[in-house]
Amino acid sequence: MEFFRNPNIDFLGKKWYFLAFSLVFSVAGLCSMLFWHGIPLGVDFRGGTLVYVKFAHVPDDAAIHSAMDRAGLRNARIQDYGPVGNHEVLIDLAERETNEAALDRGKLQIISALESSAPSGKQDLNNTSSLTLTNYLLEKDPLHAGTDANQRYTAQAQAIVSYRDKVKGGVLNALDELKGAADPAVVTSLSDGFFLSDFGVRNVEIVGPQVGQQLQTQAKLAVLYSLAGMLVYLAFRFEWIYGVAAVVTVFHDTLITVGAFSLLNKEISLTVIAAILTLIGYSNNDTIVVFDRIRENLKLMRREKLSDIVNKSINQTLSRTILTAGLTFLTVLALFLFGGEVLHGFSLALVIGILIGTYSSIAIAAPILVAYQDWRVGRSQRSHLGPGGAGRQTGGEGKGPKGSSGGSAKGSKATVTG
Repeated sequence: MEFFRNPNIDFLGKKWYFLAFSLVFSVAGLCSMLFWHGIPLGVDFRGGTLVYVKFAHVPDDAAIHSAMDRAGLRNARIQDYGPVGNHEVLIDLAERETNEAALDRGKLQIISALESSAPSGKQDLNNTSSLTLTNYLLEKDPLHAGTDANQRYTAQAQAIVSYRDKVKGGVLNALDELKGAADPAVVTSLSDGFFLSDFGVRNVEIVGPQVGQQLQTQAKLAVLYSLAGMLVYLAFRFEWIYGVAAVVTVFHDTLITVGAFSLLNKEISLTVIAAILTLIGYSNNDTIVVFDRIRENLKLMRREKLSDIVNKSINQTLSRTILTAGLTFLTVLALFLFGGEVLHGFSLALVIGILIGTYSSIAIAAPILVAYQDWRVGRSQRSHLGPGGAGRQTGGEGKGPKGSSGGSAKGSKATVTG
């Protein structure tokens, strides 16, 4: 299947437009990372406490921020979490201690901040543990249980909490909802000691600062090792300039992708790093396809200019590039639209990366080869002319990649020796 039959697009003739496009997005990303949002690291890398909260209504982020500020939690980050209909938010606190007390403290801080109008002397049933509920029922003894009170009330408390968390998603709207889950006398007694808030803390997670720093180091090393591995492989498989072109291209793709996350103020988590590593491999594969065709055409088109060979090679692989990149893009776009909040950062990085990676294989990698060859031929010509431009030119052709020559400023041909 082909989208184009014998295309003849002058990609290298548009290299300055490509350069301007890349500069705009690269500089914008760098400015955002340096002066605006920085690199928005997720809790995986910087450490902190994550508190997952479910509301009975559509959460108001502004109201939550105000409540956090009043409680002294001024560095809290708030983002919507999960499907829209679930009314869940993720609150990221700066608490970095890694112990059980820190988990409880993070939960209590959120509950205290959001319970602005709690009735005096009553506890919040939506944020009550089964143990607290059991102790309350033992004290009230609504069933007059006698000797087996502890066992009966423990079962009743567990049934209430299980119904709240598993059936109602962690938030009860009215005590009457419990009448099918617990004894009516127990449900009636709850009104004396409990009230219902409009939210429930579902879960609390902590990542310590040492773990975060270690993950940062490992993520950087993973990216650097992948770039170094590509440079070595391409230098061995083709020639060193091919490796340099591929590494510069992948660095360009990574810079624009990370810059986009900074501009959008989207946190970079471990899954985003996984996406960036995937992007490096994908972009490198696309670049190698173009390079391989260039190498083949250097043998077949010995007398053509290097720029013409590169243009023809890109055009010959254009249908393949569009087919593979297009199908991959549709897949990750579906993942971005329907994959949920957990995969949102991962899929966003791939959506951006596949577009930029496909573009850079054509617009960045190939022009680097031609620019290098033009520079080498120009240097060769200057050396033949001698100091001050005196002397006679004895050769106008420079040695091309892997024994080939070509790519002078005007009219030089690409030849292959051997």
